[in-house]
Amino acid sequence: MKLRTLVFGSVSLVAMAATAQAQSLTIATVNNGDMIRMQGLSDRFTEETGIELEWVTLEENVLRQRVTTDIATQGGQYDIMTIGAYETPIWAAQGWLAPLDDMGADYDTDDLLPAVRDALSVEGTLYAAPFYGESAMIMYRTDLFEGAGLEMPAEPTWDFIADAARQITDKDNELYGICLRGKAGWGENMAFITALANSMGARWFDMDWEPTFDGEEWGNALQFYVDLMNDAGPPGASSNGFNENLALFQQGKCGMWIDATVAASFVSNPEESQVADSVGYALFPTYEDLDNHGNWLWVWSLAIPSSSENVDAAKQFLNWATSKSYIEMVAEEEGWANVPPGTRTSLYENPTYLEAAPFADETLAAMNAATPEHPSVEETPYTGGQFVAIPEFQGIGTAVGQAFSAALAGQTTVEQALQTAQQVTRMEMERSGYYE
Repeated sequence: MKLRTLVFGSVSLVAMAATAQAQSLTIATVNNGDMIRMQGLSDRFTEETGIELEWVTLEENVLRQRVTTDIATQGGQYDIMTIGAYETPIWAAQGWLAPLDDMGADYDTDDLLPAVRDALSVEGTLYAAPFYGESAMIMYRTDLFEGAGLEMPAEPTWDFIADAARQITDKDNELYGICLRGKAGWGENMAFITALANSMGARWFDMDWEPTFDGEEWGNALQFYVDLMNDAGPPGASSNGFNENLALFQQGKCGMWIDATVAASFVSNPEESQVADSVGYALFPTYEDLDNHGNWLWVWSLAIPSSSENVDAAKQFLNWATSKSYIEMVAEEEGWANVPPGTRTSLYENPTYLEAAPFADETLAAMNAATPEHPSVEETPYTGGQFVAIPEFQGIGTAVGQAFSAALAGQTTVEQALQTAQQVTRMEMERSGYYE
């Protein structure tokens, strides 16, 4: 009887071990280069832990729609979500995210850049683990500038950028002076256009939460953007987001690209970029005498919805994917220039990284120049650089982005697009109870 009990116990232990090894996590992530690299390396996590990973890799706009729907309905489809500095504090305040206050001493939370840690925390508690951080800056072709007799200023103005873009454009040879986001979406074209408008003195709302698209500043900003892209941008720009413009720049078809600093490692990688040896970097432009670069601060991060039944296992993955050890693993596999940037102080104190990444100083300078607490020249009732940190912005930003993308495509005028933006924004804010 004892023998039979012992055998039964052994079988139970084996079954339990098999169940533990078969545990799996479903991860929703964006199809950006650093995330695709993480997915490629994730077999090592499974080998170390026995935890299987199921990946749902989506285009940025689709990802945002899927994870927002799932988290709001507590659907529980995902154990880990890739979200950013916009969603994290809003969702954490709703109780939708698991706190990350027990990541362990080896994780070294204190090493996270203060601005990044603050953006992902509520009342001092971290709710998302930063995978990479970014601001916005200019990436430009030094060879084209030299050929045109141009020199990029340390702090260029929009007038200089527009003039330079038109000078180096050669549409007959598929060379476009500037590539900018045009794909509709609150995190696609509106990320760039909001930053542009901020630098030109515009703001989404006045201090009474009235939208301001009927003001001179927004008119100047959107007209400037549409005219510049018509004169010096690529065809079909209204369909181009981050990934599409990255591909164009790497193929040598863009003289300038103003976008996320994280792109620097891809455009300067000779294995991926045809122009890797002739890329320069500069701060996001200013407008006339306004001292506002419009830099944004964004952090693509990994968070655990509170609806997950695998919180402990999910924390293991977050620790693995956003740790110092992961950065060192990527450096060993891909080179220091290709590690996820913008999250840890120690990375920017590492002389090996600084030597390998010619864009490191510019990236850190751009992130330090970001002022999400004061996004515009004028006072605002909200925070956020390339977004407005209110729950309603996701829907409003997408609707406005569609109107602005239509103006870029020539389907409507700038004036009509601004009127539409004013109307849909005012209507949603009224519906949400912002006015007495």
